Amino acid sequence: MLEKTVGKRRWFRLGKSRKMEQSDSYEVASQWQLMWWKFKKHKMAMAAAIILILLYLTAAFCEFLSPKVPLERFTAYKNTPPQTIHFYDKEAGFSFRPFVYDMKMSVNKETFLRTFEQDKSKRIYVHFFVKGEPYKMWGFIPADIHFIGTKDPKAPFFLAGTDDLGRDLFSRMLYGARISLAFGIMGIVLTLILGLVLGGISGYLGGVTDTVVQRTIDLLICIPTIPLWMALSAAMPRNWSALEIYFGMIIIFSIIGWTGLARVVRGKILSLREEDFTMAARLAGASDMRIVTKHLLPSFASYIIVNITLSIPATILGETALSFLGIGLAPPVVSWGVLLQDAQNLETLAHHPWLLWPAALIILTVLMFNFLGDGLRDAADPYK
Repeated sequence: MLEKTVGKRRWFRLGKSRKMEQSDSYEVASQWQLMWWKFKKHKMAMAAAIILILLYLTAAFCEFLSPKVPLERFTAYKNTPPQTIHFYDKEAGFSFRPFVYDMKMSVNKETFLRTFEQDKSKRIYVHFFVKGEPYKMWGFIPADIHFIGTKDPKAPFFLAGTDDLGRDLFSRMLYGARISLAFGIMGIVLTLILGLVLGGISGYLGGVTDTVVQRTIDLLICIPTIPLWMALSAAMPRNWSALEIYFGMIIIFSIIGWTGLARVVRGKILSLREEDFTMAARLAGASDMRIVTKHLLPSFASYIIVNITLSIPATILGETALSFLGIGLAPPVVSWGVLLQDAQNLETLAHHPWLLWPAALIILTVLMFNFLGDGLRDAADPYK
């Protein structure tokens, strides 16, 4: 009985000491450590961060992960529905190697529409690290090994179906992820620069400079976003290459999207420019640029990160909207917005609903960024 009492006291002291150590660590922790500890408690945001990392890794290695190349055409399998991976067959039983059934085409005599049905008499086995159509990883490393595929590169293996030209939609979605996801990141970089510079100058200098910057922001905000995008996109020369149009669209979105961040930066700097640490830096002879970049901006960097996180999905949606309307990126460029151009016809969607799969990826990405932004916002809020 005495031993049990002594053991309980030891466990109580150990638990109490751990709580004291944890409280001490909270007292000496930096702002970023406190944000990380609070962010880890937000399960939805943590899950969103993991999913976004997987999406960006998939986009980075899309050439290797795609079973086909995006421009490869299978003329005998136009508008083929998605194939399902099987492990069990009634005749052959269980198979450790996954397989898909071949697709058999038939024509409806009344509507003259081509339909595809599974040909269960012919199984096509799926392999990993197979040799297929050659490609260039990241545009300069030649290779021909695909993560998943079939021994015969011409065999039908369409996890998301095909389009009206017989191109594998799953491979095209992976390639489109690189364009669309990179657009959000690259677009926000220029937005960040414009927002920080103009917002910082406006809040720190004040006077005429503040008035000019704020009236410019008011002008840009009052113009409807989509018509302004369309007007600026239409102003781009049609003889530009796909790369030039891509960076032109990034500049367009940055010119319009910096206003919200600039307002946040201006408001924060207005509240901090008269603080003691700012006055001390000014009396020490620090330049205005150093005060803004080394003292003011880092003091609310967490809010800037949250603003950026919530702005990325808006940029992705903007590129998708312009490409869907045909005034943004255009074939042969592959992005999620370009892929959705095939979904404009309601009659086509009625017979080929799998063409809407890119929209599902867009919705997933936007939701994950919003969940991530919510988690960062809660972690950055000192009152939560």
